[in-house]
Parts: sequence; C-alpha cells; structure tokens
Amino acid sequence: MVLAQSCRAGARQLAARLTFCKKPPSFLPLNLLTARSVAKQRSFATCRTVAARSTPLLYYPRRSNKSPGDSTEHDDLEEETPENQDTKDRVKLESSEDESPAGSSAPSSPPSSSSSSGDGSDGSEPPQPPTAHRTPTPSSIAKQSVPEVYPQVLALPIARRPLFPGFYKAVVVRNPAVVAAIKEMMKRGQPYLGAFLLKDENTDSDVITDVNSVHPVGVFAQITSIFAANTGSSEDKDEGLTAVLYPHRRIKMTELIKAGGVPSTAHVVPEDAQVPTPPPSPGPETPEGAMSEIPPGPVQTSFLHKHAISIVQVENLITQPYNKDDQYIRAFMSEIVSVFKDIAQLNPLFRDQITNFSINQVASNVFDEPDKLADFAAAVSSGEVGELQDVLESLVVDDRLRKALLVLKKELINAQLQSKLARDVDSKIAKRQREYYLMEQLKGIKKELGMESDGKDKLIEKFKERAAALKMPEPVRKVFDEELNKLMGLEPAASEANVTRNYLEWLTQIPWGQHSPENYSIAHAQKVLDEDHYGLKDVKDRILEFLAVGKLRGTVEGKIICLVGPPGVGKTSIGKSISRALNRQFFRFSVGGLTDVAEIKGHRRTYVGALPGKIIQALKRVGTENPLVLIDEVDKIGRGINGDPASALLEMLDPEQNNAFLDHYMDVPVDLSRVLFVCTANNLDTIPAPLLDRMEVLEVSGYVSEEKSVIADKYLGPQAKEASGLKNADVLLDPSTVDVLIKYYCRESGVRNLKKHIDKIYRKAALKIILDHGEAMFPEPPQPAPAPAAASTDDISNDSSTSAAVESQEPPPNVPKDAVAPEGKLPASDTPDKSNPELKTVTTQERKPLRVPEHIRVRITPENLKEYVGPPVYHKDRMYVVPPPSGVSTGLGYLGNGSGAVMPVEATSMPGKGSLQLTGKLGEVIRESAQISLSWVKAHAYELGITSSVDEQFLTDRDIHVHMPEGSIGKEGPSAGTAIVSAFVSLFTKTRINPDVAMTGEISLVGQVLPVGGLKEKILAAHRAGITTIVAPAANRADIEENVPESVKTGIRFVYVEDVREVLFEVFRNEPITERWKDTLSI
Repeated sequence: MVLAQSCRAGARQLAARLTFCKKPPSFLPLNLLTARSVAKQRSFATCRTVAARSTPLLYYPRRSNKSPGDSTEHDDLEEETPENQDTKDRVKLESSEDESPAGSSAPSSPPSSSSSSGDGSDGSEPPQPPTAHRTPTPSSIAKQSVPEVYPQVLALPIARRPLFPGFYKAVVVRNPAVVAAIKEMMKRGQPYLGAFLLKDENTDSDVITDVNSVHPVGVFAQITSIFAANTGSSEDKDEGLTAVLYPHRRIKMTELIKAGGVPSTAHVVPEDAQVPTPPPSPGPETPEGAMSEIPPGPVQTSFLHKHAISIVQVENLITQPYNKDDQYIRAFMSEIVSVFKDIAQLNPLFRDQITNFSINQVASNVFDEPDKLADFAAAVSSGEVGELQDVLESLVVDDRLRKALLVLKKELINAQLQSKLARDVDSKIAKRQREYYLMEQLKGIKKELGMESDGKDKLIEKFKERAAALKMPEPVRKVFDEELNKLMGLEPAASEANVTRNYLEWLTQIPWGQHSPENYSIAHAQKVLDEDHYGLKDVKDRILEFLAVGKLRGTVEGKIICLVGPPGVGKTSIGKSISRALNRQFFRFSVGGLTDVAEIKGHRRTYVGALPGKIIQALKRVGTENPLVLIDEVDKIGRGINGDPASALLEMLDPEQNNAFLDHYMDVPVDLSRVLFVCTANNLDTIPAPLLDRMEVLEVSGYVSEEKSVIADKYLGPQAKEASGLKNADVLLDPSTVDVLIKYYCRESGVRNLKKHIDKIYRKAALKIILDHGEAMFPEPPQPAPAPAAASTDDISNDSSTSAAVESQEPPPNVPKDAVAPEGKLPASDTPDKSNPELKTVTTQERKPLRVPEHIRVRITPENLKEYVGPPVYHKDRMYVVPPPSGVSTGLGYLGNGSGAVMPVEATSMPGKGSLQLTGKLGEVIRESAQISLSWVKAHAYELGITSSVDEQFLTDRDIHVHMPEGSIGKEGPSAGTAIVSAFVSLFTKTRINPDVAMTGEISLVGQVLPVGGLKEKILAAHRAGITTIVAPAANRADIEENVPESVKTGIRFVYVEDVREVLFEVFRNEPITERWKDTLSI
C-alpha cells in the first residue's frame, strides 16, 4: 500500500516537472526505481487527491477530461458525501516552519504542500505548479486548467510576508464565513483567490474592510488543498482550516466590490435569460431549477456574494518584455547566483533550497528565466516586508533583479554575522576544552612527580596541618580523625562531603589550647580604667579586687560579672576597659530580643545552612580560648516558639558546667571556663532568677553633676569637637555653659544625652562659621573628572585614586507638575529619560578636611546657649518655693531614665463616702503605699489629735484624693510612703509642712520605715532643688555616707529615722501640734 502511494506521488511530481519546464507533453513510463528516486528527492507525504465537484461555467467554460483508467476512482469520489469529503480532503505537511528563511516551494502535485502558516519562507523546495489543462491521452495524467482571466476573486489578506508566483504558501483561515466560502469554492471546482499583503504587520484578518489596509499588488493563487487547522476536540471541528495556496501570477486590485463582514443578497436571473451552456463535466448533474437563481457578474464568483467575505475586482500584471541576453540582466543574475553560492556555504538550509531549485531547472538554463530567479531569491530570503513587496510589485525585470539582489545581499550579511558568532563561540569552547585537557594532564604529571596533589588531597592535608598546631582534647581528636576518614572516602561533589568539610573547618578553627597571655598588673589596670572612665570608684575598686585575686591564683576562672545601671553610664565601655586591662581579646554580642535557642546552642548539622552558636563563633573570631565576651542587654532576652534562650544561657554561664559546653553543631565538649563573661543590664527584675544567681552583680549608678562636668570637659567635648571638623579651631564651650546644660537639659544619670547635646552645639558652631564667612573662605574642591574609557589598566593601577561615571539614581525634585520652571530650565519629569541617562561621577579619591582660620573665634556661653540647643527642658526644680497649703509634702523619687526628682504629694478631702482616689499615673506599689498610709492615720487618729476620742468614727462621710503632679510621668515604687503619711497628717491637722524638708522611705502597716534604693540620684535632685533637710531610712545611712559624694551632701542635713513617728516629729518641728504629740504619740 505505501509503495503504491509513493509510486503514484512520484509519477505526479515527475509529470508536473515536465510541464513546469515547458516540455511537450509525452508519455513517460514509470517503474518502481523511478518512483523511488523521485520520492527520495521530496521530504513530504501526500494523500489522495479528491476531484472537486463541478459548477456550471457560463462565461469561461472549463474542460474536464477523464482518462479511462481513472473512471472508477472518479465515480467513487462523486458518490461521497460532503461530510466524508471534508475528512478526506487533507494533506499531511512535513516541512519546516514558515519562520525559517527557506524558499517557498512545495511538493510537485498541487494537492500537497510542505509549508505551514505564518511568516518567513513558504516552503523548502521549488514548486511544481498545477499546469494548464491539456487533452489527455491513454498514457497521460489529467491536469486541471487555470483560467487566464479571472476578473473577480475572493480577497484573502496575508500577514507578515507576501507570496511570490510559483512558490507554495500555507495559510490558516479562522473566519467562519471565509472558511465556508473556501469549502464551497473547492466543491464547485473554482479554487482561486487573490492574496494581498496587509500593510500593518501587527494585524491579522481574513477579510478586507478597507482597500487601503492592504497593498494593491498581490498574487492570483490556487487552493491546492485544505484541511482542518484545529488540533483540539471534536467540538472545535469548524474552528478553522489550513489552505495550501499556489500563486500563479501577479494581479492588481482595482476595486473593492464587497467588503468583508456583510453578506450581499443574490439577484435571481429571469428564466428566459439566455445563458450559454457549459460543456459536460464529470461532476454531478445540476438539479432542475438551479440555473434559475444565478447572481449577476462572473459565474466563477457569483456564489461568493452570499458569504460575508471580501470580493475584489482585479487585473493581471504582465511582466514587461525583456532581453534575457541583456548584459545588465545577465550581470544581475550572475551576482545573484554568486550570492547564492556564498550563502549556501554558510547556511545548510539555503544549500538544500538552491539544490532543489537547480534540480527542477535541469531542463532549462537558469539564465533563461530571470524573473523566476528574482522571485526565488525574494522567496527564500527573510528580508524586510517592504522590500519583499517591492520585488513583487516590480514589473521591470532588471529592477526586480536589483531589488532581489539587495534583499539577498542583506541575507548574506546576516549569514556571515551568524557564522562569525558561531565561530567565535566554537573557538571559545574549543579553547576552554583545550585548557581543561591541558590542566588535567598537568595535574596528572605533577601528581606522578609528587609535585602536587589534587584538591581533595590538599584539603585533607590542610586539615591535618591545622590539627597538628592545636592541642585538641582526646575526645575531640577522636571525632576529628573519624570525620577526616569519612571525608577521604567521599566524592568531592557529594552533598555529604560539603557537610563534613564545613564541620572540619569549624572543628579546626576553634583555638584548642591557644590563649593570649594575661596581664594582671594592678597599676596597669588602674591606669586603663582611669583613662577610659571618670568616677565609678566602687566599680573600679571591685574590678581591681577581681584582678588581684586573679594575680594570686593565676586565673580568673569561674567569674561572671553583671553590670547593672541606667542607660548611658558606660557599662559596655567598662567591659572594653577590662579587656584592655587584662590584655584579652574582646567580643561583644547582644541578646536583646533573642528568641531562638539555636543562636546560643547552634543548629543541628542536618539542617541546610547550619551554624554553631554565638560563643563558638566568638572563639573562632578572636582566635583564643580566653577572650572577654560581653553579653549585652541580658535583661531584654526574649522567649519564642524556638525555645527559651535565657535557659540556654544557664549552661554557658554556669562555672560548674561551662568547662564542657556542648554545642548542637559541634557535638563535642568545648571548655569555656577560661572565658571571662561580662553581662550588662538596665534592670534586674526581668532577669530570670536562676540566671541571676550565677552572676556577680556590680551596680553602676549614675553620675553626679560634678562628674558629668569633668566627663564633658575631658572626654565628650574633645570628641565632639573633632567629629565636627573643629579640632584646631578656636571654638570654646565654657564650663559654666556645661553646668547649665547639665542642670536644665540633661538630668539623666548617664552621659549619653549630654553627649548628644554637646555634639549638637559643635555642629551648630560649624554651621555658624560656614554661614558667617561664606563659601569664599571655604571653597569646594574641584570635582574629579571621569577616567576616559580608553585608559589602560596600567595607567589606572599606577594612580592612587580613580574616577568613573555611573548612571544617576538621583530622585526628581518634589515640585508640582504644573509648577512653572525657572527661566532657562526645563520642567522636571517624573520619568527619567532612559535613552540619555544622566551620569554621576564616582571616585576613590579621599576628600581632605578644610582648615578653619585662626582668626575665627566662637564662644558658647550660658547667654547664647539657647541658640544652639533650644529652650530648657527643665524649668524649675521644685513646685513649691513658699510654704504650701496643708495637705502637701515633698517626696524624693527615682525616674526611669536613671535620674532623681523632687516630687510633691498633694492630698485633699471632700464630702463623700470615705473612698480613696489616686491620680498622677501611679503604679500599683505606690497605690498600696497610699492605702497603708491612710490605714495607719485612721488607726492613730486620736493620738495624732485628729479625733477627740478613741472610738470616734473618722472619714465616714469624706472622700480623700491623693495626687502627684506631672501626671504624664509614670511613678512606681514604695519610697513615697513617708511623704504620703506626712501629707495625710498635714491635711487632717491643718498644719503646713516646711517645703525645704524632703523625705523618702517605705512604711509598714505598723509604722516602721524601711530602706529604699536610688539614694544617690534622689539626694542629687534634692541638692539641685535647694533642699536643706532630708529624712531618710536609718537602714540607708551607710549607703549615703559611702556612695554619695561629699560635694552633693554639702548644705544638706540628713535625719535618719526608723519609725514614722520620728518622721512626723521632724517634719512638723516647732509646730504647736508636736507639743501635744509628746504626750499622745510616743516614739
């Protein structure tokens, strides 16, 4: 079956070749060898050609001949139904895509094709056209006739590429009306249409709505075969079809008779109209009455008016006569052939096209048909659409050859460029391959000679050298040997090899047995601490004691120090000073907000991207096993879904356990006993008790005013002056100005806020100098020019600094779009110009500082301090300077920022039900102190002289309101108990309290005065407010005498009390009420 079909196809191809080469018709016997040889020259498959059903031809009769041998086949076809006809009228296409730059050619028989729809070339072989009809003989093959004149045709717009006569083109039609029209044309035996190129390359339509949307010159094409274009389910059966077109000649559109999209009504011809009768045809008989409804115009296209398609009036375009022996024509043809040869050497696909074209031209000389050569040159090239259309529209042969040669030359240039790129890529690949082979050979030679080993051997040797220089403990050494042996047995590309290699990297980078020599010199440590910090005598003494013990023992193992104090007092810098004094490496990491245990204990090695914990990373970074590790913000450690890091710190900070700390990643015990841990915290309340129990707490209290003044003069001032570029300038900050700054701007215990204000003062001074003296005294240095692109690498390397230009990323100015631009400037655009981007110069040249002239002087005094830092933050130190009304006492508080404050306590009564109301943003502890104070006063109302008898009811019909001013500041703590009791007694006895007396202390329900904290800051605030007498708990006496500087205590009388009665006698001294209390209120 397959062999018979191949023979039949070969016979048709050979017969078509003979006709195309203008050979006289003759009988050519075909045998099996000839069929096979012809079939080998084609790369396509064909199916059986189906005869189209005939239509009465009135004006242009068509001859239809039937050979005796084909009668049976045609009879069978005529009996087929239209449904079966659609299924069988299909041609299998097996050629390349239309996008390929190959020539547009097709199989030798009209019903078959080798191209698909789209732009690009139209086929892979020169065509074998459906030739004019001739009278068959018993040994000939019947051919369908092609009308020479066809005035009206269906107009089919073609996208992206024009068609050329003699070269097949497959198009996909999606418009249902056009699909129906083409099917009816095939059934009626009139498979002819006009193909015109669309002017807009981006549009694709099957109908013409405007005559100006297509080029007027196209081709008259025959539909050789059609088949369904859809590849989906059976529901999409009528989605479209693929039609294989064979262009016969050039035509020109003269009129758009019917635009696409609107069907026209057919006119019925009267029955008595005289119409010529067509010759008989093998098609089915015409039904009676069918001739009575024939539309006007040519019968070939009259049936198309009922479809919503485009119909145009066309005329044939005849190529102007030419002399094939003309020297210009022969020169053009010779050049085209030469270019074809050049392209064939570069592009194998062109080589096949030219070979096939030459085979089909074997019967005649290629120089005999210059017009066909020009069309072939344009058809096989992938040039510009406009240039190809110009070739199609050219009717003068030499002009057509010239334009085709231009298109072909561009194709040659593209082929040469493509070949050059391919050669460059091949040469690079070949070079790399050659280098790779040579390197492999060199490695093999060096390995044989013992000069070098491969990468794996070098890696193993590196690990062995590292391990030899370390004093690994025996368990660690055993693990190292096991992992090293595992690595030797693994391939380098294996994932397990990467994991093992990374583990060995970490294992050999921990400083096993390596430590830095320590310096326990007390004199050296004292010198370092005094250089870095002023004051903090108790902290320095504790550190020196710590070092003295280490000097005698030879080690400071087992000590974990926790520095606690308000922000800005220098806790972190103290840790650095200890590291300098001991000559230890320093490493700091913060655990504030830490929620993952893996940050402390490390990740398991099975995880991707696993790493050891922070302490192992610290040992690797510092390179010694006895560094000073500062753990910052230990009171702010978090707790999340990944565990409790505070609990993980227990093992690391416990002196009894950290000599064998087990990290999850390392999985070997690591000795951390030689590491000196220093932790910092602002508050001890949030530190877990088990963790706090393992640390030795050193409280770093705030600085007094005198200490702040010295720190500002010795440390903060010079640093800020140098940072502002005024190191050698005559800019002076008076000491009196610093005192004002401390008193009215920076009352915090630390000096961080003071440093910010001093920095601001010097920055303002620098700005003032620039503004006062202008840019003339302080000019900008010249901008460095970008380095030229042609500068050599040696020139750039010899220069210490280089300049270049990069694309500017500067944002546009924030001006309204409708704003008027300044004169001479263009308005800014929100979208930068991508075609011409602005370039910015970048350089590695360091900018040199400018020197301030000596004659410029700036003085910052208390009078002009407001110009630099603004108005004071604190306006007065106490609210009451004159004796306040009864019910007001003066207390001392400790603020959250580490500073003390003088806090008045106000109490008043009003008619009510005996309730107590508290305001002033008071905390829970202060509220409890107020309840305790009121209860104590109620219990001792008769003794205090508030009631006349012991059994008298008190405050049953009165409400008490207690308020502490500055309600925006939160107040918490028990130290306000004595002040609240004094306010209640003053209110109920209607006795005023001296405003120069301040008090602090917690009271119990029976009247005992308990010790409180923050005495240093409270006394400093009282000293600043001019308080002359302070009532304090007796239990705090030692703390006040030891830790509070004498300069602060000067001018203040301290009264130490143990009971609240002593407080009342001192507060109401020299008042008449105290004379009665001597009898009723015994101390």
